[in-house]
Amino acid sequence: MSDTPRPAPRPDAPLVVFDFDHTLYDGDSGGHLVKWLILRNPLRSAVALLASVLLGPMVAMLPTRRRGISGYIWIGTFGLPGRRSFDALIDHYVATHRQELRRRLLPIALEVLRGHREAGDRVVVATGAPPELARAILGFVAHEDVPVVGTAVGPRLGAVVATRHCHNEEKMRMLRERGYGEVAVAYSDSSADLPLLQAARRPVVVNPKHGRVEMFRRVLPAGTPILNWGCADRGGDPVG
Repeated sequence: MSDTPRPAPRPDAPLVVFDFDHTLYDGDSGGHLVKWLILRNPLRSAVALLASVLLGPMVAMLPTRRRGISGYIWIGTFGLPGRRSFDALIDHYVATHRQELRRRLLPIALEVLRGHREAGDRVVVATGAPPELARAILGFVAHEDVPVVGTAVGPRLGAVVATRHCHNEEKMRMLRERGYGEVAVAYSDSSADLPLLQAARRPVVVNPKHGRVEMFRRVLPAGTPILNWGCADRGGDPVG
């Protein structure tokens, strides 16, 4: 929780949506979690290595990405009874990796997020990562208590898998289902978030891949900011 509680924003306050990975967080937070889950013991590591022949290409392609991610999560969580146990494991991961995670949170991004909150805007994080992961990192590490919409997980075949991936058009559907309407400002690095960026009155691209910069300039309104908030291996105009 924040050290200084803020009043709840007005229901008609501007809605500001932040992606999480490569936007607030330098890297793939869900990938880092799944890697930790798998490396907890040698058997999981060996199974994941063998399965990567199939799962790796699935993750790389948008139509099969959810199934590929679910496969790795299944390997990392086999034996867990359900989502609550998975959330408790996430909290343990965050608590034991706090310093590493703090280094990955981007100071410029957090400053922008806090600026919106102090202005009274309604701020929500919409991420392809499990929502408990983003909530825990922002809460335990950055002391920010913002609503999070993320990939839904549930039990299957003795483990936990992704049941609904908060990604692309599905991210917009999940936001609308939770009562979030017109988007005033959206921040994201990803071409998969084009539906979100194009829906926003003011889209802002942050930390895009170098090869995607021209595409964003072509498909988003003229003058859309394309910024770099501190991801050294990403594109965008540097922000001091």
